[in-house]
Amino acid sequence: MITREELCNKITEVYPDIGVCGIDLDVAYDENNKAWQVDLKKGEHHLKTFLEIDDADKCMEGKECVSLGLQVAQLKENLKDMTQF
Repeated sequence: MITREELCNKITEVYPDIGVCGIDLDVAYDENNKAWQVDLKKGEHHLKTFLEIDDADKCMEGKECVSLGLQVAQLKENLKDMTQF
């Protein structure tokens, strides 16, 4: 299985603007859901999603990052909507 650091690095590679402008990223393996939990935070707002192990592995192998990309993009958009005035 891939490591937390590897997946976090891949997400920031695909989305280099994460970590900029106050968006914080955290990745952890969730034993209960048997999936990677991806958290985005901006200020007091916090959103998370789960990424299946197979999807994360495919992305890390350079085969397909569609699921990761779609889920992180949706999180970013939702977070952006929450933080606009």
